[in-house]
Amino acid sequence: MRYLLVAILGLSVAGCGTVYRTSDVVEGVAGGTNVRVLELTAESVIQANRSTIAPRSLPAYFSQTAGSGSGVRGGVGALPSPTFQDEVRPQALELRLPPRADPGPYQIGVGDVVLLATPRAATSVEQLSGLLAAQNSRQGYTVQDDGSINIPDVGRVRIAGLTIEDAEAALFQRLVENQIDPTFSLEISEFNSRKVSIGGAVGQPAVVPVTLTPLYLEEALAAAGGITVEDQDYASIRLYRDGTLYQIPLSELYSRASLTRTRLLPGDAIFVDTEYELSRAQEYFTQQITLIQARQVARQAALSELQLEVTLRRSNLDEARANYQTRVDLGADNRDYVYLAGEVGTQARFALPFERKANLADALYDSGGVASSTGDISQIYVLRASSDPREFGAVTAWHLDTRNAANLALATRFELRPDDIIFIAQQPVTKWSRSVSQIVPQVLSAGNTLSGN
Repeated sequence: MRYLLVAILGLSVAGCGTVYRTSDVVEGVAGGTNVRVLELTAESVIQANRSTIAPRSLPAYFSQTAGSGSGVRGGVGALPSPTFQDEVRPQALELRLPPRADPGPYQIGVGDVVLLATPRAATSVEQLSGLLAAQNSRQGYTVQDDGSINIPDVGRVRIAGLTIEDAEAALFQRLVENQIDPTFSLEISEFNSRKVSIGGAVGQPAVVPVTLTPLYLEEALAAAGGITVEDQDYASIRLYRDGTLYQIPLSELYSRASLTRTRLLPGDAIFVDTEYELSRAQEYFTQQITLIQARQVARQAALSELQLEVTLRRSNLDEARANYQTRVDLGADNRDYVYLAGEVGTQARFALPFERKANLADALYDSGGVASSTGDISQIYVLRASSDPREFGAVTAWHLDTRNAANLALATRFELRPDDIIFIAQQPVTKWSRSVSQIVPQVLSAGNTLSGN
């Protein structure tokens, strides 16, 4: 009977064709491939990482945002400058000075009163022909709303917008044309066309005229009775000019004498504010701020255009990214992979990440690590074929033995390269178990056949 069982076993093995075979890493020349096994140590990891690698980069549209770069209509620029901004009371007030300006010589304007002076004559009627401007009896002429003054026997002469010198030239010409002695002098007796208004925490709000001499901040404040502020820490002088609001903290005004010499221009509005909030200043500037409502409308239009631009660009970026993801899903992308074989949690290919390097630990634990019931933790290999054609595809097998768990730290330092193969051998008992699992069914089948006969 024993011989009969042996015969049956032999017939079974022969009948199954080939007993279970297992993969292994064999050093030397095998099957035409030259294999060199190197132990993974701290020194050999440095050697393995010497080969250069340039991780692939994601397409540029993955790093762009909807608010940058060039868009459909020329790109998205910065937000439009706000016409007016609310402010929150901070620890210290901000100094915002107006730019230096030189308006040039004084220009006569509507409302100004000018005086004409002529040499004293025996008969003023004969000498001046009705020109009422003798040295000892001078009469002023008001610049009317059309910019002219009306001189008897001479007519209307337009002098608004002219300097005193230019106005004298214009009058000289008209006197000569009317055959009147052009010996005269011109001066301004009342300055009514160009003014600076001052309000807020001052002794007496006032309107200060701008004359032939420059008007400075200290002079305007003095004309309004000076500043009446109890707390200087959050008081400021606000200057409204040409649609822009400037600010001089009162504490800096007193500590920097040069700030008091800030030159004022016709049309400036000064408000001494005792609080950082702009409520009082806004009330004072209501009429002036109305002038910039058109700019606010333009800003809103610019914001709407900006939102449309951002929406279009975001749609373009989303579509480009979705198209790329589709290419990735269909395998049309040019990716680099590492392959996992043997007793790993899942035999698969591991895609090397974009824009960074991956290590052995990344690939192992992404696929489930070593199969705990079948894998041999002492036989972990990274197989790397040589790119040198002179070596005829020689393979270096970097061997990692993790029976000492401390060696797992080497896996986090070992950099992977495209087309590396991570192989984990099976345990000896696994080989025997799988071989027996192939043989036993054949033996049982053959035994049943003989017993049936």
